[in-house]
Amino acid sequence: MNQSRCYRDHGWVLVTIMAVVAVLNPGPAMAADDPNGGAAGDWLSQYASARAVGLGGAFVAVADEASGVLWNPAGIGRLDRNEVQLGTVQLFEGTSINKLSFAVPNRRLPSFGLTLLSLNSGDFEQTNELNERLGEFSNKDFAFLLTGALNLSTRWSLGANLKVARQSIEEFSASGVGADLGVMGELNDTVSLGASVLNLGGPSLTLREVDESYPEEVRAGLAFNLLNGNGLISAEVTHREGPGSQFRGGGEFWIHSSLGLRLGYYAENVAGGFSYRFGGTWQIDYGVSDHTLGVTHRFGLSYRFGGFYAKSQAVPDIFSPTGQNPVTKFLLTTRTKAEAQDWQLEIHNKSDEVVRSFGGQGVPPAHILWDGKDEAGLPLPDGVYRYWLTVHDLEGRELISQQRSVEISTGGPEGSVPVVIE
Repeated sequence: MNQSRCYRDHGWVLVTIMAVVAVLNPGPAMAADDPNGGAAGDWLSQYASARAVGLGGAFVAVADEASGVLWNPAGIGRLDRNEVQLGTVQLFEGTSINKLSFAVPNRRLPSFGLTLLSLNSGDFEQTNELNERLGEFSNKDFAFLLTGALNLSTRWSLGANLKVARQSIEEFSASGVGADLGVMGELNDTVSLGASVLNLGGPSLTLREVDESYPEEVRAGLAFNLLNGNGLISAEVTHREGPGSQFRGGGEFWIHSSLGLRLGYYAENVAGGFSYRFGGTWQIDYGVSDHTLGVTHRFGLSYRFGGFYAKSQAVPDIFSPTGQNPVTKFLLTTRTKAEAQDWQLEIHNKSDEVVRSFGGQGVPPAHILWDGKDEAGLPLPDGVYRYWLTVHDLEGRELISQQRSVEISTGGPEGSVPVVIE
């Protein structure tokens, strides 16, 4: 989701999200993040990032992060910025899953992604046929995904994962290779669709004498974007032989451009979480989900850089039209997937009214000077004003810069001057 305007007093969205989640009718479900039960590869199939679990795992039609390739490899084709993601989740009985993901969106060439996941479980008791204790052993699983995604148009993309899995138990180990396919599209500015087929042709692992193949899994879902990108409702159904079908759903609401809240229904349990953005490039994610064995906590850290973006920054960010700094300079930079069509820089007061706007065709200029006056040329009162840059390209994409603040201050310094009497 692009950085966008801050909307207040939309608490009803949370009520809507909870209502949608409540009416979801879950079918037979597999145990969430259970590395010891179910079919081969369950730990990977049921893995959810901090943000995804907050949406109830309904992520196949969203997939707008580097690790979204685990749900839908077509997702990285929709990204705007390069992204590095770290994630960890502590499960039960000393089991943990750690993640590293990297994604690079491209303009004409396919977008590229790389994801590494590892599961570590230890301190399992080993016994013989007489139930005599022989010691302890550990289980280690590893998955490597190499992703490519191609944009068919501004609204549709295709993607594929090459998946390599490896498992080690005691002195036994095995590796296997498989593939995932996905498609993602936008019906309009509000509704998005996504579908994927996971574990095509494997991986298949032979630890001793019996082959264990990751079962094929089909996922399909849709997402609704609300409030100009500040709200999101997502739903998904997954199906594979054995467990059958499972329904997931959740919602997200950004109460501020820097803080988002989530609530979802994940593997027959309630889930939730939040995200906090700072510095324009960093994001911290937290997700929590209930489980029959207890509560699990997930943490994630994302860094976004380069790619396709719009930036605006006022220098200085505090100025006085009647003082030594009578103007401020807005520095504007942008990089679009297609040629830039038009741009607009809006300045808003504390009542969210547009007091001044600049715009034009093509690429925005390197900088714009503002003298603190409104559209009619009248001086604006002292105070803090918010601004952001919006750029559209010729293929209909929209880039919105991080929302920043600039202050007009003509009152001069305030305070008291001490008087010393000798």
